[in-house]
Amino acid sequence: MSTGITRNKALELLNKYIKSPNMVKHCLAAEAVLRAMAKHLGQDEEKWAMAGLLHDIDVEITNADLSVHGIKAVKILAKENIDLQIVEAVMLHNELAHNQKRTTKFHHTLAAGETITGLITATALVYPDKKLASVKPKSIVKRMKEKGFAASVNREIIMECEKIGIPLNEFAGLALGAMQSISDELGL
Repeated sequence: MSTGITRNKALELLNKYIKSPNMVKHCLAAEAVLRAMAKHLGQDEEKWAMAGLLHDIDVEITNADLSVHGIKAVKILAKENIDLQIVEAVMLHNELAHNQKRTTKFHHTLAAGETITGLITATALVYPDKKLASVKPKSIVKRMKEKGFAASVNREIIMECEKIGIPLNEFAGLALGAMQSISDELGL
């Protein structure tokens, strides 16, 4: 299935709008996680990965203001003629800016998948070597219960993994494996 954009063009677009290297790494992590989830669920890997890659394209333009984050992304992506399902998933990864709720596996997976990347990264950074290779899925699940750890990570959104039929332990393992597969790109 066509996404309406190549990965190279998507990376150009991402780098046009996002200047923070750490935010670009977050988008790459989300791309890897969404690709792994799509594969696991038998969905369109390219479409889901593209949504992961582009989901925060307007985060710097909007100063991460959750009341508007996603609205400008829709305009940017629509102008590029990107698949409407990708645009909709990107829009709904932040429900606060819209009068709509996430309703599909794609929506829930993008929201949960991009959110868990922050928890996984924070978990890796507390290890002496600061490497994803040192992290275990059980460590991520343990950190989920520690509200003070990576406090800005919304645990309720991560728990949407259950709405797609993947228990937290398995979801953490799949997401971690995906991020470990691109650890060099992530610098972790």
